Amino acid sequence: MLTAEAPRKIMVVDDTVANLKLLEEMLSEQGYVVRSFPRGRLALAAAARELPDLILLDIQMPEMDGFEVCERLKADPLLAEVPVIFISAQHETMDKVRAFALGGVDYVTKPFQFAEVDARVRTHLELRQQKVALQESYERLKELELMRENLAHMVVHDMRSPLFAVMMSIELVQMNVTNPPAKVTKYLDMAMGNVNKLTEMVNQLLDISRLESGRMPMTKTRGDLAATAQTVVESFRTLAADRRINLVSTQPVLTSYDKDLVGRILTNLVGNALKFTPAEEVVTVTLDQKGADARLSVTDLGPGIPPEFREKIFEKFTQLEGEKRKYGTGLGLTFCKLAVEAHGGLIGVESTADQSNTFWFTLPMEKDRI
Repeated sequence: MLTAEAPRKIMVVDDTVANLKLLEEMLSEQGYVVRSFPRGRLALAAAARELPDLILLDIQMPEMDGFEVCERLKADPLLAEVPVIFISAQHETMDKVRAFALGGVDYVTKPFQFAEVDARVRTHLELRQQKVALQESYERLKELELMRENLAHMVVHDMRSPLFAVMMSIELVQMNVTNPPAKVTKYLDMAMGNVNKLTEMVNQLLDISRLESGRMPMTKTRGDLAATAQTVVESFRTLAADRRINLVSTQPVLTSYDKDLVGRILTNLVGNALKFTPAEEVVTVTLDQKGADARLSVTDLGPGIPPEFREKIFEKFTQLEGEKRKYGTGLGLTFCKLAVEAHGGLIGVESTADQSNTFWFTLPMEKDRI
């Protein structure tokens, strides 16, 4: 690993002894630790024993030329990230092109100019240092993100028990209090409703966490998407109050999917559509097949979603407020997005200003799979 304090280790590989000596002297004067090798095979063995920070590699060498040495370096996971600067004659233009294609980062030409060699070596050592530092920062960030997700998952998971206890307490009161005042009944119903909402949020958070980490269990079975859509629509018939729900499906659409997850996606989208559709209007659920995908869409007649909100509303905990409505439910649309993507599909929204919104998602057809 590169550090600011340790001298940088540079390997020079060239079959010409004069070149080796010249480069070793030039680089040693700059404080680098230099190891010189006249053959590629010797250099590869030495690099495997002690990782260099940079390699200066001649192209034209006997037994194993610089191209083969570079190929072998890049094929070794432990050596692949070591920057290679090729040494070439000025007339070897095609050699330089091939050198870059094989993974070389730069080249210096013979006869050597000290200022050029020094500048190129310093530049690529610094770039390597920055790349290592960036990778370390990324790894630390991943660790912190994992800690955060684990903590959130633990807290949310632990919320289930007290929520269940509150729910049971409310139910016991409702069962054992005879002829309670109307106000008490109202408050108990409100409390139960809020507990149910909190429980749903907790379950969604747990599912989102599992989907984000790839640990959400999925059971794909062969089925008809039209039947799943029909089941969801029927479940809302009595809850739609003065709004109507129409299912438009021209034919069965058979594919492999997780019926529970897709049902929950539709339930979220239909529930949102009913919430924002004016009284006496219609929510339309449409199922069709477009090429290699099945497409399900839910259209409401509420205020249109502005273009700048259409991507953000699928982000976790996002709630955006426009002139006529709030956009995003915080968790429901995030769950939908992750569940659709877990199936290999896409999700989005199309809007007509002040007239309608169509939330849609696609699922890939898998005709030959069960």
